[in-house]
Amino acid sequence: QVQLVESGGGLVQPGGSLRLSCAASGITFRLYVMGWFRQAPGKQREMVASITPGGSTNYADSVKGRFTISRDTAKNTVYLQMNSLKPDDTAVYYCKGSLNSDYWGQGTQVTISS
Repeated sequence: QVQLVESGGGLVQPGGSLRLSCAASGITFRLYVMGWFRQAPGKQREMVASITPGGSTNYADSVKGRFTISRDTAKNTVYLQMNSLKPDDTAVYYCKGSLNSDYWGQGTQVTISS
């Protein structure tokens, strides 16, 4: 049974930081492209960042220089370090694992507000 479990969301003030974690089980994690997506109310889900098995990363323009994706194969976990957070970053953040199939986590709420 595949499970992707996100954690680390919450409420922070603009300019603050959060680190999201996504723990994977039931997959050969080291083979998967892992990604973070987000969906704000009334908007389509969008890619935030992705990381390949080899460690190559890709970011949405809106988060470049502020967010960092990383992975720990020993822990089957992918992280998203989010700095300099803005109100526009408010969304539900989802973890996705991709190989021959796509698997999604349940999401974690991130709210940026003063």
